[in-house]
Amino acid sequence: MDPHYTEWLNLAIRWAHMITGVAWIGASFYFVWLENHLDRRAPKEGLAGDLWAIHGGGIYHLEKYKLAPPEMPENLHWFKWEAYTTWLSGMALLAVVYYLNAELYLIAPGSDLSSLGAIGISIASLIAGWLIYTTLCESPLAKKPVMLGAVLFLLLVCAAWALSLVFSGRGAFIHVGAIIGSIMVGNVFFVIMPAQRKMVASLEKGETPDPSLPAKGLLRSRHNNYFTLPILFIMISNHFPSTYGHEYNWAVLAALAVLSVLVRHYFNTRHLSQKFAWTIPAAALGMVCLAFVVAPKTAPQNNTETAVPKVQFSAVKSIIEQRCSSCHAAAPSSPLFKTAPAGVMFDTAAQIKLQAAKINAQAVASKVMPLGNMTHMTDAERQLLGQWIIEGANIEQ
Repeated sequence: MDPHYTEWLNLAIRWAHMITGVAWIGASFYFVWLENHLDRRAPKEGLAGDLWAIHGGGIYHLEKYKLAPPEMPENLHWFKWEAYTTWLSGMALLAVVYYLNAELYLIAPGSDLSSLGAIGISIASLIAGWLIYTTLCESPLAKKPVMLGAVLFLLLVCAAWALSLVFSGRGAFIHVGAIIGSIMVGNVFFVIMPAQRKMVASLEKGETPDPSLPAKGLLRSRHNNYFTLPILFIMISNHFPSTYGHEYNWAVLAALAVLSVLVRHYFNTRHLSQKFAWTIPAAALGMVCLAFVVAPKTAPQNNTETAVPKVQFSAVKSIIEQRCSSCHAAAPSSPLFKTAPAGVMFDTAAQIKLQAAKINAQAVASKVMPLGNMTHMTDAERQLLGQWIIEGANIEQ
């Protein structure tokens, strides 16, 4: 497909994914907040609680029934399509970006893995992720939610590590996100919605619903709630090469997931007490510490009399022209792009100097560029670029 139309297809699907994801996660956050803020001193018999709220110039009164109202309403709103469309658009995006361009975005540079092999591993990881997760949730471990959560976390860390061995850092991150997203939508489609349908059917018949149904749905819904912040980070992670481009990217992802869960736990429990208030400063401190831990090591500049000559810009320009300018130019020569990715161009010396920090982050520190190392940039060339940047990115030589 023409790169121009591929880009617009990417845009349309990504936009849809973002919109539906906001709707799904927003609904999840709202109902958790609503449940946590219900006044349990219900004014009417049969109510589990109620809540008064004001928003947008209107006053609202919401009521939650212990089971159901005396008569079921004709229009009962179900929250499901937000989840389904988020997953469908996410899978479409995975196909357009990572399957159609597997050599660039999915497969680790230098790997002998074929595109079909990589796609096969991708699909298998999504299926295996759901099957392992749902098996654990149906096991006796489900009665120990904290232990179950710990086991699930360790398994996801193992998945991140394994995927980082065969995929690029960016590909590994997005697949951990795809596994989590598939688990979340599987919870809605296979557990939460069927349980709610059975519950409503029983109530309409005047029968008492099976008490295990809402319990199963609650466990899966709670998991979905804690998954949201880690998956939101993964959705934006390709903008931060110091995370997915790090040597231990799987560990970086695990650390960020822990910090995300700490933040989510505070907001889930703050209505009960402030005993978890420490999680917010702890997460902030964790972010600062993580930033220092993953910071690229910079070689000290040699100022002795025997210092090696400064890097000449002509050498830098030659590397940029050979390894980068096929994509990053006003008129890219690469068949993959019609316009410069992210608007980054290296046509002039001034443009190269302007992008020195990005060159350092993408090509030197994390080595995530060139994409898939398709132009075969060497480590020696990366070191030379890094030394030129350390010396001040001089273009006057």
